[in-house]
Amino acid sequence: MSKYRINTNYAKALYMLAEETGSTERVEADMRLVGSVFAENRQLAALFANPTMPQAKKMAVLADLFDSRVCDATRLFLRFVVRKNRAVSLGQISEAYLDLYRQANGIVLGELVTHQPIDDAMRDRMTSLVSAYTGRAVELRERTDANMLGGFKLEFDGKMYDARIRTKIRKMRLAFANNEYESKL
Repeated sequence: MSKYRINTNYAKALYMLAEETGSTERVEADMRLVGSVFAENRQLAALFANPTMPQAKKMAVLADLFDSRVCDATRLFLRFVVRKNRAVSLGQISEAYLDLYRQANGIVLGELVTHQPIDDAMRDRMTSLVSAYTGRAVELRERTDANMLGGFKLEFDGKMYDARIRTKIRKMRLAFANNEYESKL
């Protein structure tokens, strides 16, 4: 969930509006778009964080970016957020909305970290393993970490499976340091 309660409250309001209009899936796609735009563009986030930037200019930027790509409910919501001087939080509000959407639809978010990108077969295997464990549908986010020696780390539903080579080496060092293999006589 979002770090700040205010972001969650805005996301709940949007989710309630989307439920009333029957557009939760469409708004979910819109919030993915909004979140990715703000995550990928630091200058945009800085622009909306600037308190000296006039509200009309922020509205114009939002209109240029999203008006032709989002539904009416999302467009009205984005304008509302700007009018309430919360535009700086649009990225976090979109993430909070996605969390609410996943929760309402029985979807668990998993994050897979590997040294290099995985293929479709491995992706399907990881998704099916998490789905079998949780009994829910899975949305898998993938990330690569060049510092990882090999293996993978999978986090989902507050749990973590760590199959990194570095972790295995650390466990072996601890086992040898404790002299578990030396006779205690």
